[in-house]
Amino acid sequence: MKMLRAFIALELPGGLQKSISLVIERLQATAGESAVRWVPAANIHLTLKFLGEVAPSNVGLIEEGLKAEAGLHCGFKIEVGGLDAFPNSKRPRVVWLGVDAPPDLASLQRAIDSATSRLGYDSETRPFSPHLTLGRVRESASSAQIASLTASLKEVKFNSPGEVFVDAVHLFKSDLHPGGSVYTRLFSAPLSSN
Repeated sequence: MKMLRAFIALELPGGLQKSISLVIERLQATAGESAVRWVPAANIHLTLKFLGEVAPSNVGLIEEGLKAEAGLHCGFKIEVGGLDAFPNSKRPRVVWLGVDAPPDLASLQRAIDSATSRLGYDSETRPFSPHLTLGRVRESASSAQIASLTASLKEVKFNSPGEVFVDAVHLFKSDLHPGGSVYTRLFSAPLSSN
């Protein structure tokens, strides 16, 4: 039986993806393309829980648990902004956009982590830090390329399209291909409308 590589995440609407695509293009133009593996805007999402290897027979159990947890949480709004890097902009390894969200997002993430740990998936050990990964700095990046990226992170501004309403969480599978990862939504669990 072939295992699935899976994760639980929030999808981003098309308008937000377009704004993110524009900021990636500006970063590529100023920092260059070769120093960073940029994530296609269509693949950018807000990960709530990385599950790793999942047996296809467990997908139904995950769906049940996720729908039960999602139904206990109301929809909420988030706003994306704040371009930066991990561990910091002077030594960038991961380029990201921050997510400004109400406590509801952290509460939802903790509930999903707890529900999936009851199914045997490891609990997250790091604190939840909502962000959208735009790219990962390549090991081969030169110090000049890193300096250029650091300068770009200070100069390039993200034009947020405003608040985005979150009304569902989704289970995705990730398939690795020579051209990069391809994400397929397996199911959605709606948040409560109350």
